[in-house]
Amino acid sequence: MSASRSFPLSRNRNRILASVAALALATAGAIGEGALRAPHSAQAADVTTSAPQHQTIPSFAPLIAHVKPAVVSVKVKIVHQDDSNNSNSQLNNLPPELRRFFRQFGQPNGSPDNPRQVIVGEGSGFFISSDGYIVTNNHVVQNSKSVTVTMDNGKVIDAKVVGTDPKTDLALLKVDEPGNYPYVTFATGEPKIGDWVLAIGNPYGLGGTVTAGIISAEGRNIGDGPYDRFLQIDAPINRGNSGGPAFNEDGQVVGVNTAIFSPSGGSVGIGFAIPADTVNQVVTALEHGGVVQRGYLGVRIQEINPDMAEALGLKSKEGAIVASTMSGTPAVDAGLQAGDVITKVNGKEVKDAGDLTRQIGAMKPGDKVQISFIRKGAEKTAEVTLAPQENETVAKAQSNAPEEPQGFGLELAPAHEIDPNQKGVAVTGVDPAGQAAQKGLAKGDVILEIDGKPVSTPGDVNSGIATAKQTGKKAVMMRVRTADGNDRFVAFAFPKVG
Repeated sequence: MSASRSFPLSRNRNRILASVAALALATAGAIGEGALRAPHSAQAADVTTSAPQHQTIPSFAPLIAHVKPAVVSVKVKIVHQDDSNNSNSQLNNLPPELRRFFRQFGQPNGSPDNPRQVIVGEGSGFFISSDGYIVTNNHVVQNSKSVTVTMDNGKVIDAKVVGTDPKTDLALLKVDEPGNYPYVTFATGEPKIGDWVLAIGNPYGLGGTVTAGIISAEGRNIGDGPYDRFLQIDAPINRGNSGGPAFNEDGQVVGVNTAIFSPSGGSVGIGFAIPADTVNQVVTALEHGGVVQRGYLGVRIQEINPDMAEALGLKSKEGAIVASTMSGTPAVDAGLQAGDVITKVNGKEVKDAGDLTRQIGAMKPGDKVQISFIRKGAEKTAEVTLAPQENETVAKAQSNAPEEPQGFGLELAPAHEIDPNQKGVAVTGVDPAGQAAQKGLAKGDVILEIDGKPVSTPGDVNSGIATAKQTGKKAVMMRVRTADGNDRFVAFAFPKVG
């Protein structure tokens, strides 16, 4: 990919702002004078008739004229083996998050009686270099047998997939035909809520469609993957917009349109775009090797809820608590333990479990990282050398069940009575109306620790709870091993008295 250069733009921002200001002043003047005069005043009539009848309306046309040639339609063909003889069965093979959010993926051509179908999918993309590199979504081109792109001038060109990154749903393409292609660049500054955005793409196969809106929110986690940090935009995007760019007023790409939330199947003004800084990092890695290498710490982490913060004596619920560490990983080598609360990475604050995952994932294997954490109220640091990420996530975050200040509702027994090789206290029953059920505990779970101390009998559990109450805590922390072998922390709030 050739070195980036700014795409030439005729910026009309100053003219637009001046026009808006003039219109506002004129309107304010007319309202102010009218309010000070009698209703039947001749002067009032003069103000009305002399008010400007025509104002310059802000237009995005000059900006669109410059960036639109860099946006393309992407068409893919996939040979799909339909085992269920269902014409929509390819949708069932998508990850749950793609089924939950209405996404462009194409429809099958062929009959349900033909188990071998050719799926034709259409999405969007955009050139990021003059020699023909294109960014789009992974879900637009995944499993494709052939890819073609249609330029704004109608020219159709074959393309190949250089690399994909399913974890961020990004893909990098390269057109086969040499040429000097129009391209756009990524924004370097952080977009703000309320900034204008323009979305250009191929909704419903209607190439070159432009819609406008604003950034509605940032940092959205839609359950799409470990690196969720989407921009939410209200510029209408629909099926076929996937992989298309969202531009700011300077004609720079602030995000890649990826998903919409829609109960109706069409745009309801809730769309999500991958931020430009994430896209830039990923496509740079894809260009140099076709894969994205991410650092691996080797911990399973949880969000910290208010009850956990209270039980641990933390000032806030920021940070991420280590539920467990994986053997033979950098986390174990550095001495990290279950119950540690990671607060900083290389001096940068960790807001929550997702933030820790993104920070570590943005680093490379072999990087030396300083981890700051709290253990039993004491602040500590550890230097960690990140390993290559294989089939594990950087740090798998576990969600917390809804919090309800009810009775615990647990029936317990020594775990060794059920399994001679198991340590801890087994959960043999859960009251559906109790706090334990609300927090997701189930029969078969095993309580390993109470406030950091190992337990082996129901008496140990009761003693640990009583001790926490006596020390004035409002909640008690339990470390629990679930039936699938994963460890997590659960904080139980004590019922309020009075």
